[in-house]
Amino acid sequence: MKNRMTRRTMLGLTAAGAALALTACGGNVGAGSKDSGSFPSGPVTMTVGQAPGGSTDLIARAAAEGMADSLGTSMPVVNKPGANGALATKEVAAMEPDGQNLVLLNASLITITPLAVSEDEAVSLDDLDVLMGLSQDDYVMVASTASGVKNLDDIKNSKKKLSFGTTGVGTGSQLAQELLLAQADIEGTTVPFDSGSPALTAVMGDQVQVSTVQLGEAKPQIDAGAVTPIVVFSKERNEFLPDVPTAIESGYEVPVSQYRAIAAPKGLSDDVKEKLVASIKDATATDTYKSFNEKNLLSAHEISGEEVVSEWTELAATYKKLTEEHGISLTGK
Repeated sequence: MKNRMTRRTMLGLTAAGAALALTACGGNVGAGSKDSGSFPSGPVTMTVGQAPGGSTDLIARAAAEGMADSLGTSMPVVNKPGANGALATKEVAAMEPDGQNLVLLNASLITITPLAVSEDEAVSLDDLDVLMGLSQDDYVMVASTASGVKNLDDIKNSKKKLSFGTTGVGTGSQLAQELLLAQADIEGTTVPFDSGSPALTAVMGDQVQVSTVQLGEAKPQIDAGAVTPIVVFSKERNEFLPDVPTAIESGYEVPVSQYRAIAAPKGLSDDVKEKLVASIKDATATDTYKSFNEKNLLSAHEISGEEVVSEWTELAATYKKLTEEHGISLTGK
């Protein structure tokens, strides 16, 4: 009798365990994925592949603030700089596609860096679910006041061999400037710096006569008369420098800007993706975020993830074609 009761008890426990297991997975045996209805299940981390305080980091924090309010959870921003964001992006791409980990992408990592690194080091959008584009940050070529350079013709006709600063190897700054110099048949010495700040400082002090940097960094010095704007590299004139011509309208095919987007590991469920996209839209619609863009001279470029993939893929092909056509190497060798 005792053995019979023990066996019945064990069978009862087994059945109860099975029932609990079914309840835990919503009765959908073999679903193999987390219930998207529980998203977010905790803090959603935004990883940035650049150092704190830079434009990419500031954009991530501005977006994360509004997204956190929309999602009803905290959104810490974690900085993991290295290789123009490649290290951080690859790390996030390898994580579980549950929506709890996101990455702030620079377009240059996808469109330009592959021209300067090996295939193994390059980052592909194929490993990510791109959620939405955020903003456009333009590059501007500036000259030192001591050089006397006022426009592109002055650069082309200079009897002195000029030096040209960039924000680093494999950056949009380098690509834009090298394309312009090649197409305009301008010779000079290219000097790569580690970022925009030292490149700008060098041109202000006339250690280099010309530098190409991001507008947000250069605008205060332009307004102060410390440097002279020559051209911007966007497809159309920048709203914050309406009197400065584009390289394109000056006759050169140099459509180079910096774009940002938010992405997640590949494989998000439709429900989680919809929630994340909705939270980004909520964030970018706030007055706080719009004021942030204006203060930092960022043009809104809030396009869908699908449009980001299409745009960046096209830009990558364009840049590859142009560098090959003009015999330009971005490797620094």
